[in-house]
Amino acid sequence: NFVLKSSHIISQNISWLGDKNWALLAIMIILLTTSVGQPIILYIAAMGNIDNSLVEAARVDGATEFQVFWKIKWPSLLPTTLYIAIITTINSFQCFALIQLLTSGGPNYSTSTLMYYLYEKAFQLTEYGYANTIGVFLAVMIAIVSFAQFKILGNDVEY
Repeated sequence: NFVLKSSHIISQNISWLGDKNWALLAIMIILLTTSVGQPIILYIAAMGNIDNSLVEAARVDGATEFQVFWKIKWPSLLPTTLYIAIITTINSFQCFALIQLLTSGGPNYSTSTLMYYLYEKAFQLTEYGYANTIGVFLAVMIAIVSFAQFKILGNDVEY
């Protein structure tokens, strides 16, 4: 709030986690800033493992920077991209702890997710069968999304 007020973007303090219009955005910003580190490190490591002889050969053959990236570097990064896509998808369903600690699904259920709903049904309302159904649905949903990611990104690397 201090930075936004100092730069005259806002005139009064915003209750980031107490206002239903801002709470989900605040949670999303926190999740975004805490989840980009691992993919960055993985991409840096993957870029370091690209065979430079292929890049040099393409440049000698007259390939542009875009062609070098698209035909050599990107296919080499596809396995890393697949791994990051699957891990990020799974982690996106596991934002329960942050929501429980910061907002408990509120205000007015604005930050409630499927995982938080499962928790609420199982441990607050003791509807274990319903919560189990939600859990199985989540597992199937993650499996379907992961399978789709394998189909889209899981091609063999060709140069």
